[in-house]
Amino acid sequence: MSENYDVSPLKAILIAAVVLVGVSFGSWVILKKADKDIRKQAAPPGPMDHEPKRVVVPAGMVLVKGGIFVMGSNSGPADQRPAHRVKIHSFLMDATEVTNEEFAKFVEETGYVTVAERKPAPEDFPGVPEGSLARGGWIFDPPKQENLNLHDFPQWWKFQPGANWRHPTGPGSDIVGKEKYPVVQIAWDDTIGYAVWALKRLPTEAEWEYAARSGLDQQEFVWGNESTPDGKAMANLWQGNFPNEDLAKDGFKGIAPVGSFPPNRFGLYDMAGNVWEWCADWYHPEYYSSAKEESPEGPEAGLDPAEPGVQKRVVRGGSFLCNDIYCGAYRPAARMKAPPHRASLNTGFRCVRDVR
Repeated sequence: MSENYDVSPLKAILIAAVVLVGVSFGSWVILKKADKDIRKQAAPPGPMDHEPKRVVVPAGMVLVKGGIFVMGSNSGPADQRPAHRVKIHSFLMDATEVTNEEFAKFVEETGYVTVAERKPAPEDFPGVPEGSLARGGWIFDPPKQENLNLHDFPQWWKFQPGANWRHPTGPGSDIVGKEKYPVVQIAWDDTIGYAVWALKRLPTEAEWEYAARSGLDQQEFVWGNESTPDGKAMANLWQGNFPNEDLAKDGFKGIAPVGSFPPNRFGLYDMAGNVWEWCADWYHPEYYSSAKEESPEGPEAGLDPAEPGVQKRVVRGGSFLCNDIYCGAYRPAARMKAPPHRASLNTGFRCVRDVR
């Protein structure tokens, strides 16, 4: 038996309004979720309710299990202070720096052209006449003289037209036979192109330091407190009178193939020395005093007091040019910075991936 309901015009209008509001709210929820999903792909991980119990680790990557560590150092330069507690969630990290072989595959599949291979953008070089801008990168070219001022960094760096990842020191150089060497002459923008292609991202500065320390909290080096335990070289660094005498006591003059030295306790290679590694964060010397404790993502903008008009990104880990006299930046607490459009002979990168 059916029943008939007499709905007044006023009731009909109210019902229609409720339905319309419900549909609109549902659409808003869907759009917000889509926007959130997009942001999650591009941003470092935020707080998670729990860590995944099972993780599939792709070839060439290492699972870095989350934890709490002390970031920075109260005995180092001002930009490493204050030392502070940071909580990091689990993530996957490339076991080595990205190699020439891996980067070549990316370029082959995508046709990507690196920053060093493009005509420079005038806005990246304020004050430099546009006619003077050239494609290329920075190479190590120290003057042949004694008693150099080791604080005058530019004197052993030279902009080399034609230098790029295929020709690291300029025309006439190549990477034939160096497939397992870290790719260099890579700008920050190039790392993002590669990471998107590889379904990865750059590590935050906090993730990088946590991974480098591998549980050896507040120790001086990524392998402990002794620079050369049992007389063994633990990283590709400079030995000899910098910058004109590299004795290569660690077995290498210049850059070494990835994985040439022992890994740290997480199974990560070359977290000290060899080549600098780009991080996702902007560099700010006072960021540590306001950084959040859980999964910090860096400041919203960069600042280098030495060049206030040039925003810079963080690079970590030091390079083959580091030593105790000139550059101790291969220590895990050490911070360095570079303009995102700068490509140089001693700078590469490695990627990470979320484990959600």
